[in-house]
Amino acid sequence: MFHEAWSAMGANRLRTLLTMLGMVIGVGAVVLMMAVGQGAQYAVAQSISSMGSNLFVVLSGFTNTGGVRSGAGNAPTLTVGDAQAIADLNGVAAAAPSHQGSAQLVYGANNWNAYVIGSTPDYLEVRSWPLESGHPFTESDLRAATRVALIGKTAAENLFGQDDPVGKTLRIGQAPYLILGVLAAKGQSLDGRDQDDVLVIPLTTAQRKLFGTPFQGSVRAIMVKAESPEVMPQVESAIVALLRQRHRLREGQENDFSVRNLTAVADSAAETTRVMSLLLGAIASVSLLVGGIGIMNIMLVSVTERTREIGIRMAIGARERDILTQFLLEAILISVAGCLIGLLLGVGGAVLANQLTHTPVVISGSTVLVAFSVAAGIGIFFGYYPARKAARLDPIEALRYQ
Repeated sequence: MFHEAWSAMGANRLRTLLTMLGMVIGVGAVVLMMAVGQGAQYAVAQSISSMGSNLFVVLSGFTNTGGVRSGAGNAPTLTVGDAQAIADLNGVAAAAPSHQGSAQLVYGANNWNAYVIGSTPDYLEVRSWPLESGHPFTESDLRAATRVALIGKTAAENLFGQDDPVGKTLRIGQAPYLILGVLAAKGQSLDGRDQDDVLVIPLTTAQRKLFGTPFQGSVRAIMVKAESPEVMPQVESAIVALLRQRHRLREGQENDFSVRNLTAVADSAAETTRVMSLLLGAIASVSLLVGGIGIMNIMLVSVTERTREIGIRMAIGARERDILTQFLLEAILISVAGCLIGLLLGVGGAVLANQLTHTPVVISGSTVLVAFSVAAGIGIFFGYYPARKAARLDPIEALRYQ
């Protein structure tokens, strides 16, 4: 049966190739689109993981001067005491107050403007940010407001080049800061900001010696890490209730702070990317449907052309299921061969897209398996009707057919 099906395909090579072309294009498009879509999902997932997990950021309030309202984070409404109280809430893994701004960093003949974050040792835990080398600053550095720092990869490369920054001293203004460690690379955030272009110093150093504060203990933001995704709604409610109580806000009075769920924003971006990936796959799958219809049309033509051959086969003893199997095998062979070629083209196109545009692509075994299975299934589905029509021909009428 297999040999006969293969011979029948070989007898009309051009027609077989054109029939196969629809399946080749369909499978190639599905594999390529899914690879690009999953690559986009992977890129978003990397951005989410680089932010840290189960994160909230609590921003201080705004000012209102003469009817002109500033943005969130400009009024000194949050304190270190607020952060310590939040850290004691049930469901909170850690909380780190921060006081940040931009500053010009100088090392030798090099200088670089970077984002400087003043925070506590818990900042690294909240952000899930390990050190590539060196060691973090300690609580004693925090109490003494020492001029020590942890530097991000981007800032380190622009100031120190290929040299190891650990143990070296840079300047902010005229003040020296000793580099204790280098932060591991995190890459871009969801908004495109380079997270590695940063310098982390003790909170008290930022408050007393670099940026200053309106009053002692005030901070611009508090980063909060929940213990798990499940407790995040309860933690958010508890933070709001706690801060309203600490800030003595009456019922109906507007909050003088804002709580943002960074994980929810990230998950929303991930869900959007996932939907787009599925949409791309669905659009590409239309090509498979068109390829299947092409197989059915050509197989119907083949049945008509070989009616007399079918009659002879049935006259010398071929059963209905033998004819059905032969024509079904032809359809399956065309589908599988087209699918294999399509897989090669799809994978090759994905690799080429990655090389030319540096777009992340992910070619998963499940995508290849699904594309192959769907293609074979379409071949069987659309090949069954012509095969059944051939098998149910009347032998006498088939022999008379000219």
